[in-house]
Amino acid sequence: MSQDLKTIRAELIQRAEAEKAIMDIDLQMSSMAQQEGFYTALLHYADDDFVKFDEGMLPAIGKSAFQNRTEGKPGTKALEWRPVKAEVAASGDLGYTWGNWKLTLQDTVMHGVYFSVWRKSADNIWKLVLDGGNTTPPGQ
Repeated sequence: MSQDLKTIRAELIQRAEAEKAIMDIDLQMSSMAQQEGFYTALLHYADDDFVKFDEGMLPAIGKSAFQNRTEGKPGTKALEWRPVKAEVAASGDLGYTWGNWKLTLQDTVMHGVYFSVWRKSADNIWKLVLDGGNTTPPGQ
């Protein structure tokens, strides 16, 4: 195998490993949200320049802005999500996940889709830099 093919193969393996890593961390964040609350989980994984989009609100720009917005509120534990896809840039330091979420309340269940953008920090930890989503029609 030529050196070029070996290099390409190694890069593809690294990207696949990085995609699995952000899928796994996204699932860990969902699990934490169900245990400790949605806001607590997002703050745990958020980078300092995190941006959060919410329906009907201006985005919270910066982890501290999101923290101020959610001060004293852990967030719902009734929200769960599962990533459908992850993709990582060739550089290996930026990627995204997207998937489906479900909010189960006492008298209703809501569904939606979400996206999360992840960036690898200087110490090789994936951090959440952008997050948003919306509801979808029932039965979708």
